[in-house]
Amino acid sequence: MVLKNIDVLSAGKMLGCLYGLLALIAGLVISALAMLVGLGNPGGAGGFEAMFLGAGAVIILPLVYGTAGFIGGVIMAVFYNITAGIVGGIKMEFVRPTDETI
Repeated sequence: MVLKNIDVLSAGKMLGCLYGLLALIAGLVISALAMLVGLGNPGGAGGFEAMFLGAGAVIILPLVYGTAGFIGGVIMAVFYNITAGIVGGIKMEFVRPTDETI
């Protein structure tokens, strides 16, 4: 089988979700680190900024990365479709799973 065409919106949605999920995980790590920095200096100036850095990382990063992933996925799917029309696409082999592989 040869993959000659990728649905543009499908690729955009998939990559948008994957990039958003990756950014959420990164945002949670950044948020946890920001909380640790804020706990090390209670009542100081660093705690307030650390709180906004942590919340921003969990909210803003997934939105920005998800949007960028969607746009990038759409662009790359269009480029793939154009290129596959010229050079023929990617050859793939699919096999049915047997009882032994399940």
